Amino acid sequence: MKRYYHLLTVIVCLVLSSIGAQAQDWKMVITLSDGTQQELSTADIKDIQYVRQTSLLEDRNVDQIIIKELYNGGVMLDDGSTHFQFDKCIILYNNCSQQAVANNLCIGMGAPANAQASNYNYGTDGKLTYEKDKFIPAWNGIWYFPFSLVIEPYSQVVVNICGAIDNTPTVSQSVNYANADYYCMYDPESGYNHTRYYPTPSAVIPTSHYLKAVRYAQGNGWPFSMSSPAVILFQTQDVTPDVFATSADNYWYDGGKTDQIHTCVKVPNDWILDGMEVYAMEKPDDCKKRLTADIDAGYVWLTNKMGHSLYRNVDKEFTEELPENDGKLVYGSTTDPSGIDAEASIRNGAHIIYLDTNNSAADFHERAQCSLRD
Repeated sequence: MKRYYHLLTVIVCLVLSSIGAQAQDWKMVITLSDGTQQELSTADIKDIQYVRQTSLLEDRNVDQIIIKELYNGGVMLDDGSTHFQFDKCIILYNNCSQQAVANNLCIGMGAPANAQASNYNYGTDGKLTYEKDKFIPAWNGIWYFPFSLVIEPYSQVVVNICGAIDNTPTVSQSVNYANADYYCMYDPESGYNHTRYYPTPSAVIPTSHYLKAVRYAQGNGWPFSMSSPAVILFQTQDVTPDVFATSADNYWYDGGKTDQIHTCVKVPNDWILDGMEVYAMEKPDDCKKRLTADIDAGYVWLTNKMGHSLYRNVDKEFTEELPENDGKLVYGSTTDPSGIDAEASIRNGAHIIYLDTNNSAADFHERAQCSLRD
């Protein structure tokens, strides 16, 4: 169900062209692609990028959008007394040489929240009970982009999960998210309104970069694991994310329990663009998979509370074959099995192609710090 708002684009462009440097502040109300309305001021309409985001564009190269990096384990406070976990993020990446455009793009998490938690979703045959039905249960709630997400070739999109501010003045080893290019999960009206998780985002992040949420279980903070989440990146088909996630017909219950706290939505496997299974290094013998093998055949280990992130491995062969990378790739001083330091190479003007084998054990490695701190 694709809808296009070319008329809206034209109208807003005309308004933009008529605003002079001395124009007075004004307000207008527009309808976003998910049907919700938003009031805008001149401060919101800063450039054509916002126009692109308030109009549904045609999907392009959606299958090339991957999870590049996950930072969820938190970091110790400066005095070492305990850990800080309200600074998580996920970084998406366009792994090809053409622009990628995705509508109805969503982020969810598997059940249970932690890989080492008691998992009652296995049958007597040793398989996940939902494997035969070809869906992944997304627990608690989902987040989605209420606009067409556009990612340029070999480029990334940073999505803050919680703490969309500069966290470094209080926790020096944390992450500064005060960046106008970043996106953030911020939707207090959804019920995810715990101020420790969701302080008012940095003023430099445009409100047009706020994701929306549907909460169908309980809690005032999306309970994304700091030790061992299972992440799914998916795109709803023929239905908007809000309609999909509010329909009881799509509900499924973790562990067979039917109370609200265990509510999940059934995400069809063929909607899932990427999946990532994380195991907790602290409890290796207790971890069990939540993603089926067709989504992620393996898992990647995380040592949390140390500021580490999980970073996708470089596809050495294809990256080295790119002619524009001649003399720009940086080698050594990296935990990437390829030997290529991806972030240093990107700063040097190189284009990186990452591995995507649907096996986190092969596709990811643990990094000493989130790349946003480099």
